[in-house]
Amino acid sequence: MQMENNNEKYDDPKINYRGWKVMPFIIGNETFEKLGTIGTLSNLLVYLTTVFNLENITANNIITIFHGTTNFATLLGAFFSDTYFGRYKTLGFSTVASFVGLLIIQLTAAVKDLHPPHCGKEANTCKGPTAWQMGFFVLGLGSLLVGGAGIRPCNLAFGADQFNPNTESGKKGINSFFNWYFFTFTFAMMISSTLIVYIQSNLSWAVGLAIPAVLMLLSCAVFFMGTNMYVKVEPSGSPMTSMVQVIVVAIKKRKLKLPAEDPSLYLFKYVPPKSMNSKLPHTNQFRCLDQAAIMGPKDEINPDGSPVDPWNLCSMQQVEEFPENMRSFAGSLFFCAMAVSSYLSTALISVIHHATAKSSTGNWLPQDLNKGRLDYFYYGIAVLEAVNLGYFLLCAKWYKYKGNSGTSLELEKASEQSETGTANGV
Repeated sequence: MQMENNNEKYDDPKINYRGWKVMPFIIGNETFEKLGTIGTLSNLLVYLTTVFNLENITANNIITIFHGTTNFATLLGAFFSDTYFGRYKTLGFSTVASFVGLLIIQLTAAVKDLHPPHCGKEANTCKGPTAWQMGFFVLGLGSLLVGGAGIRPCNLAFGADQFNPNTESGKKGINSFFNWYFFTFTFAMMISSTLIVYIQSNLSWAVGLAIPAVLMLLSCAVFFMGTNMYVKVEPSGSPMTSMVQVIVVAIKKRKLKLPAEDPSLYLFKYVPPKSMNSKLPHTNQFRCLDQAAIMGPKDEINPDGSPVDPWNLCSMQQVEEFPENMRSFAGSLFFCAMAVSSYLSTALISVIHHATAKSSTGNWLPQDLNKGRLDYFYYGIAVLEAVNLGYFLLCAKWYKYKGNSGTSLELEKASEQSETGTANGV
């Protein structure tokens, strides 16, 4: 029996998509935020070794652990955003937290009592930071961690929220926004890694770290200037619940079979009436989960078209990969991969440093890198990159794009049928 969609097509006049009118605030916030954070973090290794008098290995491990922890924390940021606070509140709080973190780090350079004395000409005159000095610096990193945990998974999704995903102009606007996002990201990296780093290393650490803090303050101001114009998607409850429901229902209905031809025609196609998400077409990937959207004889439907028991019946939209109301959560997965790489990088450096300390070729990564064997180290990195390229090609061959045509037309037709039925009093 072919499934019919019982819910009405949603066209809520209360949602005013401002699109490009709010992009100056979002892209401006993103640009200043990246200028601020990258301007500080990109030169932090030099700062810790020259101002805090830490050894290269120690400073490098602190930084990689910080990056790894921040990237893993994006899972928490995405969870709280999608489940409790929404992207607007999460971004607002996180932007302020990032500013506080940059301000604290700037103070460690500007206030003499917050960093150890400068090393003299003799190496034995160097003093490391006290517990208080290091603790204050770590407090700044902690505040930056909180900021990054909320900003990284939410900023792209929040920008996409400002465009109507169900119109052609909205879809084009989202694509253009992504292009501008990555353009400004590259621009911020270029300026931060050149001009700001030059000021820090050659002129003054206090001034060089004050510039990112001021830029981050501007980021806060620009973001909150657009408050009354933003589309603020409300949190929709735990996104993990939806995933678990699909898995549980698919297991319950694992013995049910779908026709080999056009199986999507026989799947339950409910779309929440006030959904702001674009309609996802059916794909052949993970077809074992399609059973969750097969309507059995005991499944009941509410008057609005939703299933009475979501633990016995799921919609095709719910089955298709990550529901789009999990945009923040999905965005955090990229940073989780970066987190794993940061921790592996820390382990790799430590292992190589200790394993080659007494080798015949000498330590590859000694305190004085000019006396090391960086050529051997980078040969090893090149091998890892070759393996990574092979893995990427494998994933690229398997990956399939989700289009907005073809099978997605079934959803439009189902919605139109629902509208006609409602108009006729059905």
